[in-house]
Amino acid sequence: MPPSDDRPAKISFRNITKEFVSQAGGPAMKAIDGLSLDIAEKDFVCLIGPSGCGKSTLLNLIAGFESATSGEVLLDGVGIKGPGPDRGVVFQEGALFPWLNVLDNVCYGPKRLSVPRQRYLAEAHAILRQVGLSAFAQYLPAELSGGMRQRVAIARALINQPPVLLMDEPFGALDPQTRVLMQEMLLQIWERDNRTVLFITHDVEEALFLGSRVVVMSSRPGRVLEDVRADLPRPRDFSVLKEPEFVKVKADLFALVREQTIAAAADSAGSTRPSRIK
Repeated sequence: MPPSDDRPAKISFRNITKEFVSQAGGPAMKAIDGLSLDIAEKDFVCLIGPSGCGKSTLLNLIAGFESATSGEVLLDGVGIKGPGPDRGVVFQEGALFPWLNVLDNVCYGPKRLSVPRQRYLAEAHAILRQVGLSAFAQYLPAELSGGMRQRVAIARALINQPPVLLMDEPFGALDPQTRVLMQEMLLQIWERDNRTVLFITHDVEEALFLGSRVVVMSSRPGRVLEDVRADLPRPRDFSVLKEPEFVKVKADLFALVREQTIAAAADSAGSTRPSRIK
């Protein structure tokens, strides 16, 4: 499937199939089946679909955490061999080191890459200012709210200045008010830096608000069901939620996801799928 326009693909999934072996000794479960998708440089692609359709599995493939059973996963036309600093990853729970303060969590990556101390400290303080956490540099994660911890996770993902940002439901556990603020902050960062973003969410409204494209996946085994351009004004704020085009496309996407969710529920009623397929 082509990217949004004539730009070359930054990320390519080519005829990807991914199977997981059941820990209970049952037959292998096919999470993704023959999926192809191209993401252009500077695209913000939101991936939605029912639970178990392979959204997080797809993100883990481009992150280098897992390998495809068959097919190719490419970054700038080169096969993915494992994780790397050219891809920043943010998870739903942030995955911060609880014994490190905010500044040390953000600096963890460049320290391991032997970046000079003066350089990574300057970059860390600049990023903490961008995400509004300068005053909390010495705080431990346990002393922060959920939204603040996610801002630390985003800052940590950005400090290596990766061209690709991979986000797996990063705002899913936040309260609605904090979630709105985090969405606005992320859009400001993307509109300023124009990184390529792959963003996983269950929320149709969030996907359409954030993304330049919204890709709908089918029920398991996951395939691309629909690839929708979000041709809405930018810079984007929450007034766009009331626009007739936004309301119409949101309703269409919701109907697609609902249909696939019903199909997934019917399928799971008679089977057990490995818990790691998301």
